[in-house]
Amino acid sequence: MFQHRALRGLSSAVPVRVSMDRTLRVKVIDSCGMTCTFCHNEGTPVSTDNRAHRPGSFATTGRSGRVSIYLATNGARFVSAPVFPDDSFRTALTQLRDALDLNEIHLTGGEPTLHPRLPQLVALARDTGYAVSVTSNGENGAKVLPGCAQAGLDHVNFSVFGTTPEELAQVQNARLRTRPLAARKIEALEESIRLSMELGVGARANIVIPGRGHVHRVHRLLEKYSPQLSVRILTSLADGDASLDAIDLLLDELDAQPQEVKLIAGTSSFRVSYRLPDGRPLVVKHIRPLRLPQTCAGCRFNNDIDCEEGYYGVRLYRDPKGTFHVGVCIQRMDLCLPVEEFVGSDVCAEIRKLREQDFHDLTA
Repeated sequence: MFQHRALRGLSSAVPVRVSMDRTLRVKVIDSCGMTCTFCHNEGTPVSTDNRAHRPGSFATTGRSGRVSIYLATNGARFVSAPVFPDDSFRTALTQLRDALDLNEIHLTGGEPTLHPRLPQLVALARDTGYAVSVTSNGENGAKVLPGCAQAGLDHVNFSVFGTTPEELAQVQNARLRTRPLAARKIEALEESIRLSMELGVGARANIVIPGRGHVHRVHRLLEKYSPQLSVRILTSLADGDASLDAIDLLLDELDAQPQEVKLIAGTSSFRVSYRLPDGRPLVVKHIRPLRLPQTCAGCRFNNDIDCEEGYYGVRLYRDPKGTFHVGVCIQRMDLCLPVEEFVGSDVCAEIRKLREQDFHDLTA
């Protein structure tokens, strides 16, 4: 098995489960009502700030106050446009499903709950053979989640950027850095979480811990919500060991006992599940140094410092002309290919081979 700090010291009695990555991330909308300073925006430029800009001259900042942190160096060649529940979307999903044997979709943004036809997107994806989840900050969930639940939404990954208005305001750019606005955003998130659990949609709270000063946020989150809310801790890639130190401290304070290691062949993401003394589960999500053997070999970011995400999986985008593009790295958006070209490409074959080899290595 690969070496990672999170696995050191775990008892051999802790079971290891290996699965294969069969997921697709789909950016369904670029709009968002937050201006988080660390947003990668799925690698694409902020659309509202770049409608008049051409590739090579995309603006990294604009009137919206939003950012796309890799834009200055990732070679993005298009802005993203909303995805619609039409035949072109169905065709793209079918092509990728068949080419990579995919069975799960994560709808992302921007903020997906701002998409006026999100329930129809969920229904179409389900009809095409995918289980469907949404990653959301919850700002518009109260309006669209009932329809999404009816359409067959499996779960929502709620991104928690602050457990108090002060915390949320601290990570917003100046335009939205006010306590009253942050308070309204948190109220909307809380209502979305409550509604998800009421509707029977799986609710997960994702919270990033950059350092020890953020450990109290997780304690507050656990105290605030019932065990129905699954809490997942994410490491901060930009903060390295400081983030891992903070997670170690948190696990010690919670007296969390490891229950399972979940390795996912074909993606850099892996998880360690813990159980708290009261029986509540807690999951910590980590990144391992997985790369595409040929595609990543000559990349200027292919080192332990610059490559922050590794090979995480495939992403689908739609540009303003209606063309769907497949991406394999948010730090290298110049690698994106139109779907029709991607499914017959060496990169697609490389991804299939990597998954199989990685599965073999992890289970050996």
